[in-house]
Amino acid sequence: MILIDGKKVAGDIKKDLQREVARWQEQGFRPPNLVAVLLGDDPASLAYVRNKERQAKKIGFNSSLIRLASSTPEEKLLHLIQSLNNDKTVDGYIIQLPLPAHINPHNIIEAIDPDKDVDGFHPLNLGRLLIGMPSFIPATPYGIIELLKRYRIPTDGKNILIIGRSLIVGRPLSILLSQKRPEGNATVTLAHSHTKNLIDYTRQADIIVTALGKPYFLKADMVKNGVVIIDAGINEIPDPGQHRGYKLVGDVDFEQVSKKASYMTPVPGGVGPMTIAMLLKNTFKAYKNHLKLA
Repeated sequence: MILIDGKKVAGDIKKDLQREVARWQEQGFRPPNLVAVLLGDDPASLAYVRNKERQAKKIGFNSSLIRLASSTPEEKLLHLIQSLNNDKTVDGYIIQLPLPAHINPHNIIEAIDPDKDVDGFHPLNLGRLLIGMPSFIPATPYGIIELLKRYRIPTDGKNILIIGRSLIVGRPLSILLSQKRPEGNATVTLAHSHTKNLIDYTRQADIIVTALGKPYFLKADMVKNGVVIIDAGINEIPDPGQHRGYKLVGDVDFEQVSKKASYMTPVPGGVGPMTIAMLLKNTFKAYKNHLKLA
């Protein structure tokens, strides 16, 4: 079994971005600018956006975090979004999800300037993705495609099963893998909580992508020998031996499934690092578009 090292690939991508940022700054251009907006005090969300901010700065971006109370009215958040849309020094920004219950996420996502939508969630970007036009691709699917590319894992004509139909991972990834592209041309099945006899699909799949948020859901008896496993699940389970009191695991029973897989991503260190790397890549793309750089 070959371990797909997302941490290493993400590091290589960030080094390339760092060199590109330095090259443009040497020519007198300002650095790219990424802004994150976080509502509330959820520790996991705060740690996540802080990590994005830290990694952006490490490769030469300007990056900042705007924190708002969880009680912030939707109208106030929309006003902030409009100001970010109009700010010519901001190349891209993200509104960290999930949002508080009183805020309609569709209203928020639609208000974002599609040219600054580095999360790739705006309907215009998703629509362009659907018909194969250039767009910002949601970071996690973008990262998975990049891992398949870098490890030269063939997808042409393969049976690919994606478990999980979210707009963040499953649905955009199913579009990408079914398109006429080097990391595409696959026969894609999108499974979810209402799929009957899921094991019939998992046992036939050449490549399985899990993104459902259930620890150790995919077992060894559910897959065939030689399967490629991309585990996009991130789950916290109690572990008194860890200083945080928990550990991160994926949706796949790694220890057992790895004995049958040909390629497999670990958790942590697989898809997770790629998500941030591709967010930064999207931001650099927005920066180049904004300043009309070749």
